[in-house]
Amino acid sequence: MDLIEILMIAVGLSMDAFAVSLAVAAAGRAASKRATFRLSFHFGLFQFLMPVVGWHVGVRVAPLVSSLDHWIVLVLLMVVGGRMIRAGVRTEATSFPQDPTRGWTLMMLAVATSIDALAVGLSLAMLSGRIWYPAVVIGVVTGTLVLIGVRMGNRFGTWLGKPMEVLGGIILIIVGLRILYTHLTGQP
Repeated sequence: MDLIEILMIAVGLSMDAFAVSLAVAAAGRAASKRATFRLSFHFGLFQFLMPVVGWHVGVRVAPLVSSLDHWIVLVLLMVVGGRMIRAGVRTEATSFPQDPTRGWTLMMLAVATSIDALAVGLSLAMLSGRIWYPAVVIGVVTGTLVLIGVRMGNRFGTWLGKPMEVLGGIILIIVGLRILYTHLTGQP
């Protein structure tokens, strides 16, 4: 997997965290530098850790499903992308009864927005890919996009969050289709 594909996956995975950071900031909950740092750090950290966990699980499973790996990767990325698109087109508003930049609320948001990265780590293992470089890229991209999301949320409100989630889902589906194409045709 080349850098462009890793960046596309990283951006796609980051859209959930980006959308949440927009909503948190638009709700006036991330006005301080400390709150912004907590969001960016935790979301980036969990987006880094989850692919590593998924990869370690996948390494043990990959030899058992090696003839189907590209189909499994496609299904996983399509499910994750589809979930993101569905969440992006829902119309209900996001509200935060507690401070989402602290404690268990922050941890739950960080885990919830990074579960998809677990599936990507599993996919990387099935593709016999390395994990550390993609995981670092995914974590850094997420942390950076969360910083941008907070700034934009403080400035523009929540109207950008849902379209970004849809875009992230579309990107993941495209990456999955490209991986399938590469495996079926033997072309990069």
